[in-house]
Amino acid sequence: MQASDFKQLFLPCHRKLFSVAYRLMSNAQAAEDMVQETFLKLWMQRDKMEKVDNPEAYSITVLRRIFYDKMRAGHLQEVDKDVGSLQVSSSQNISKQLEEADEYQRVRLLITHLPEPQARIMLMRDIEDRSFEEISIETGLTEVNIRSILSRARKKIREQIKAMRYDKD
Repeated sequence: MQASDFKQLFLPCHRKLFSVAYRLMSNAQAAEDMVQETFLKLWMQRDKMEKVDNPEAYSITVLRRIFYDKMRAGHLQEVDKDVGSLQVSSSQNISKQLEEADEYQRVRLLITHLPEPQARIMLMRDIEDRSFEEISIETGLTEVNIRSILSRARKKIREQIKAMRYDKD
C-alpha cells in the first residue's frame, strides 16, 4: 500500500479514533498518543493488508487492541481528567466535580481489575457504549451470554462499591 492510499483510507478516521481513545483514557494527551500509536501500527502493517472494507472500523479495532494489550500488561496508568476541563464557579461545585471524577476513576479501576471477559465486556458496553451486537461480533459470544457476563460484572462492582462505602463509615 502506498503512502497516498494509506492517507486516503485512514487519516479521515482520526476524529473517530480520538473520540474512542478519549473515552477509554479520559485524558486528551493520552488519547492522542494512543491514536498516533494506532496510526503507527496501521502503517507498519500496510503491506499485510489486502483490502480493508471499512477502514474506520478496522482502525478502531486496532486502537482497542492496543488499549487492552497495554491494560493487560499494566502499562496504563490511571489518569485524571485535565484540571483545565473543570469549571470554576464555586468551591462547593469544584468539590462535587472532584468527588465525581474521583469516583469515576475508582469505578474504572474496579472494572479493570475484574476477571476476563467481564472487564472487557463491561468496558465495551458501559465505557465505550457499544451495542450487544458489536460486542458479540468482536468477542464471538452470544448476546445472551454477554448479558449474563455483564450482569455478573455489574453485581461485583456494586458489591465492591458498597464495601468501600461501609469501610469509610
